[in-house]
Amino acid sequence: MEQLATACDVSVDTVRYYQARGLLPQPDKEGRVAWYRPEHVDRIHEIRSLQRQGLTLAAIRRVVNGELSLADAGLAAAVASERADSSDGEALSLDAFSSASGVPASLIQAVEREGIRIGHDVGGETRYTSGDIELVRTALRLLEFGLPLGDLLALARDADEAMRGLAERAVELFDEHVRKPIRDTAPGADAASARMVEAFQELLPAVTLLVSHHFRRVLLEVAEEHIETPTGDAPVSEAPMGDAPIGDAPVSPRRQR
Repeated sequence: MEQLATACDVSVDTVRYYQARGLLPQPDKEGRVAWYRPEHVDRIHEIRSLQRQGLTLAAIRRVVNGELSLADAGLAAAVASERADSSDGEALSLDAFSSASGVPASLIQAVEREGIRIGHDVGGETRYTSGDIELVRTALRLLEFGLPLGDLLALARDADEAMRGLAERAVELFDEHVRKPIRDTAPGADAASARMVEAFQELLPAVTLLVSHHFRRVLLEVAEEHIETPTGDAPVSEAPMGDAPIGDAPVSPRRQR
């Protein structure tokens, strides 16, 4: 194992980690000694190359095990690239994120225990970005206006569930009507990968804009409805008919009809 790590310019711990995640084939055993072959070297180089493209270890395992085509690997790299572009810079630890946002680490952990993920996974550890800082600062401003924390968390959970359901449906449509036809008809893996990536890069901003625009419009419509037809407010009382001069009394809209 030490020789394999040296040949691949990685640490022994990295080799052990890849092996534990099922990314490497089993070595030959000779007593208590494990012997690694040239294909182990090639496999580690392949894993490192796919990691540099941004693929997760779970996706890499499917690629190296032949469960995911090279065309799909190109699409996975494009998805990973979009996620990296939206991560807004340097990945921060929990303590650094707490210090930068002004929110106690214990509160961040309490929120995440409620099922509201703020950070994202990087190499098995949770990391945070500048975009996450703005997110929690915005949440704090909502609390300052008097919105209860428990209700905000419940709203966030509902939103996450709804968004995940919508995202699942959108990805299923992409898989069925874009990804599969391209994979079945493209002349080769490179051509299929390029067409998938092109379609994904066109559709992602379109779907994102569609959903965000529609939600904003619906939110404003509902807010307007609550203003026009308030619920729970006392009805506005009308003056008795006798209090108004004859001829000046307002005519009820129902009587007009």
